[in-house]
Amino acid sequence: MKRLIAIVFVLPSLLLAQHTINGVFSPAKDYKVVLLYKATPTMSKYIKNAEIKNDGSFQFQLDSTLTKGIYKIVYAIPQEDYNFDVIYNGKEDIELDFNPERGVVFLKSFENKLLSSYSKSMSKVTQSIRNFYSKESPDTTALKTIFKIQRETQNSFENAAKGTIVLEFIKANKPYIPKTFVTAEVYLEGLKTHYFDSMDFNNKTLQSSNLLEEKMLNYVFGVTSKTKDEITNYKDNIDAFCMAMKSTSPEVKRILLVDLWQQMADLGKEEVANYISETYLMDIAVSLNDQKLLHKLILYKDLSMGNEAPDFSFQIVENGKTKTRKLSELKGYKNYIIVFWSTTCTHCLDEIPQLYAYYKTLASGSTQIIAIALEEEESQWKALKLNYPEFIHVYGKGKWDNDIVGRYAVVSTPTYYILDTNKHIISKPEDVDALKEWFGKK
Repeated sequence: MKRLIAIVFVLPSLLLAQHTINGVFSPAKDYKVVLLYKATPTMSKYIKNAEIKNDGSFQFQLDSTLTKGIYKIVYAIPQEDYNFDVIYNGKEDIELDFNPERGVVFLKSFENKLLSSYSKSMSKVTQSIRNFYSKESPDTTALKTIFKIQRETQNSFENAAKGTIVLEFIKANKPYIPKTFVTAEVYLEGLKTHYFDSMDFNNKTLQSSNLLEEKMLNYVFGVTSKTKDEITNYKDNIDAFCMAMKSTSPEVKRILLVDLWQQMADLGKEEVANYISETYLMDIAVSLNDQKLLHKLILYKDLSMGNEAPDFSFQIVENGKTKTRKLSELKGYKNYIIVFWSTTCTHCLDEIPQLYAYYKTLASGSTQIIAIALEEEESQWKALKLNYPEFIHVYGKGKWDNDIVGRYAVVSTPTYYILDTNKHIISKPEDVDALKEWFGKK
């Protein structure tokens, strides 16, 4: 009876604890916790987290309720930037080693190791092709042999992966392989033309992974033309990518194009970011009734370089009387600087004095600074603003809930906008040093 009772209590744990994901992160001191998510084409479902021990090791216990598919291990924030995919087939334990410089290395797991081996093997063949073309060798037979090896390597890995999840990735990564000798120019054009031939954008497994995003970014940023300028090149690549995924669901298109739009916005490629939104993303947002995304895209466009800065009202003392004025009503200056700051922001308390000191070096009457203080209460602001008597001071009541904050898409302080005499946005420096540099180039 005692043995039977023991079996009754032990059996559920045996059924639940099916497999594990074990790993080591290095350097261990840089990591505290990892999170596990089950990925789907449009979202990731949180599963559990694990503490990273002093030696960098961690473990996830995977119970029988976890189905096979693509899982994401998140190791830092923002989560969308610091994660990697893991293929889990529900049949095996997984062991891995991670270092930010080297990436993830799988020590145990047939499917994950097979994908890594495939990537390394195909990379070696690709390098051989590059070497051949760089040497401008006349030996056409040698290149045909390399193409044959590449074709055989692809086929052998597809055969080895039959019946597995990883087969989808190996097939999707199949490169353009000429059947005979081609010149370097023809080969490069072939790589560009056939880049997405093997990619099934409707495959749920691929949609759940990082592969579609990686392919998109590699194509948009990696494929260049000597006859086109950078902006035109980006736009043409974006058009080609969108054509390749035209039959994909709006939800998946939204995820990929929002990521690409954000990349362009972060790089300061406003024209390209606005091209993505106006040509593709806005229509997708409307079809999905995604008002939040639509507002974000419109706001970004309105705040792009060359557009008139959003107008707002403020109080100013003139001839001893307090009057309400608007930004659009200010006249007589070549430039205007709008700075969003706060008395509770340490960066602001460092940069605002620098800004004021630099302002004093500019030609008298050439520039006006409007300092908008985002505050919960005004007592500290009233005292501190006396140090900068030549600024136009605006009290941003409600801090982040202030109406002006929304109009200027302010998410951190200090935030700077430089306007021309007609209140058009001509620069958005990241900090006071960048602001000085901009004025120094005038």
